[in-house]
Amino acid sequence: MEAMNQKSLERVVSQRALQMGSSFPCQICVVGFLCGVCLASLFLAALTSFGSFEFNGISFSMGASSSSSPSPWNSSSDAINCKLKLKETERWFNSQRSTMETDNERVSLLHLVWGALLTESVHEEREFLLKFGLNQSSVPNAPHLENCKLSAYINMRLDTRAENESFPPWTNRKGLLDMYPASTAKEQLGSPRHRPISEGVYPPWITGSDEENYPLTRKVQRDIWVHQHPPNCWDPNVRFLVADWERLPGFGIGAQIAGMCGLLAIAINEKRVLVTNYYNRADHDGCKGSSRSSWSCYFLPETSQGCRDRAFELMDNKEALEKGIITTKDNYSSKQIWAGRAPRVWGDPWSYLQPTTEINGTLIAYHRKMDRRWWRAQAVRYLMRFLTEYTCGLLNVARHAAFGKEAAKMVLTGLPREWPNVEVANNSGSDIEDFVWSSHRPWIPRPMLSMHVRMGDKACEMKVVEFEKYMLLADRIRKHFPHLNSIWLSTEMQEVVDKSKLYPHWNFYFTNVTRQVGNMTMAIYEASLGRETSTNYPLVNFLMATDSDFFIGALGSTWCFLIDGMRNTGGKVMSGYLSVNKDRFW
Repeated sequence: MEAMNQKSLERVVSQRALQMGSSFPCQICVVGFLCGVCLASLFLAALTSFGSFEFNGISFSMGASSSSSPSPWNSSSDAINCKLKLKETERWFNSQRSTMETDNERVSLLHLVWGALLTESVHEEREFLLKFGLNQSSVPNAPHLENCKLSAYINMRLDTRAENESFPPWTNRKGLLDMYPASTAKEQLGSPRHRPISEGVYPPWITGSDEENYPLTRKVQRDIWVHQHPPNCWDPNVRFLVADWERLPGFGIGAQIAGMCGLLAIAINEKRVLVTNYYNRADHDGCKGSSRSSWSCYFLPETSQGCRDRAFELMDNKEALEKGIITTKDNYSSKQIWAGRAPRVWGDPWSYLQPTTEINGTLIAYHRKMDRRWWRAQAVRYLMRFLTEYTCGLLNVARHAAFGKEAAKMVLTGLPREWPNVEVANNSGSDIEDFVWSSHRPWIPRPMLSMHVRMGDKACEMKVVEFEKYMLLADRIRKHFPHLNSIWLSTEMQEVVDKSKLYPHWNFYFTNVTRQVGNMTMAIYEASLGRETSTNYPLVNFLMATDSDFFIGALGSTWCFLIDGMRNTGGKVMSGYLSVNKDRFW
């Protein structure tokens, strides 16, 4: 009975070991465990055969009972069985490793294929697919990538006034649904679904309810658009303010945007149409054609092309300048631009902002610059309301570099193991994909926490806080939302990226760009990157932060201040904002 029990125990242990998880470390443990069982078996068998052994001069004997009773360990048969089990385990281990290697190869291949599809060259795309024996129908959709051509088309359509209408085609239908062909007799007989709902229509770039945004956000955004898009730009009553973007040395992107927010306030207060002109950060080879040196390289223009043409025509008219039909930035003082009066057209909605910002454990219910905070949020939201195809492409590249392999693993779980040797049914052309799901945002690992860590020469403007304090705030968020484990890290400092490796329980994502080392000034750092890179990667970080579920930053930084504004006009008021310091003007 004892021998049978021992054999049963051995079988149970071996079977249990073989059934353990398929992860690589677990497989190593399985092999090591079984090898130990085999060695112990052989060792005990040897003891049984020799009956006695000597250790440090002391003799040990197995005793009479050991020699007369049947041994639970049969030396010859158990040694053979152990070798067989070891070989069986090795075969299983090798097959699992081969499967893992095959899976990794498939993930890498799909990641590479999706990356090739990001190229603008159709020829290069075909060449790449042929190289791996693939065709377009065998490539599954990439959930983390956006169709930038389609998005640019939709954005332009929603930013252009429909013929003989007061608004663009802003309806109660989202995305492409308002283009869905009429299918019922009622619709064909003149249903109003294609007509905007006069008072109830709001801009489609605002997400979330009124309670999830700053007060009056949807109404304000609609009114700014109407103000900036008069029906007839050649009407003699239409006046203009034409302004270059700030380009003084030391002015970062955040300061440039903040300055333009001030000029938009002046334009609204004086009933002028704001027209932006030269944007030095778009003066690079990535911005093509007329969008070079223009804000319109990254975001749709602040006004219509007709108004831009009319404004630049008046710039050459001395009489128009003298009569004030057109003004420029030189007509206003720095104080008016940077600390001017926020528009009072909508009353004082900043007086009832929801207190959702926390500094040092306390919610900020009131501060001296609430009107400026509210207005800058509205202005930056309007200026960045729609992305161009170029900016959409930058985000695609960033998401693919950060999340592409995760997306590939996720997609491959739903494909046959024979892929890529079989075609994938993408169901392209189905109505629900074309008209409903097309409006969904690209996939990212959610929930996502965005963290902007500003250090370096920013110490001359605000209290600089070490990375460790940011992470303490991140841990506080995770205590309440335990499923949070992803951080989009935005920083110029290599030191911060290096420190992120000390937190293995978080998944960090960040753009692949050279970062500052030491006390290099921001101006020197940006110059070392070149204009294109030093503009593109911060804007990607900015837009990723506005789309994230949570945000930790420093309100003493203009950049974080503007991110906060975009989030508070993007349906994320109730996500809250943990700041490591306060704005220096509060």
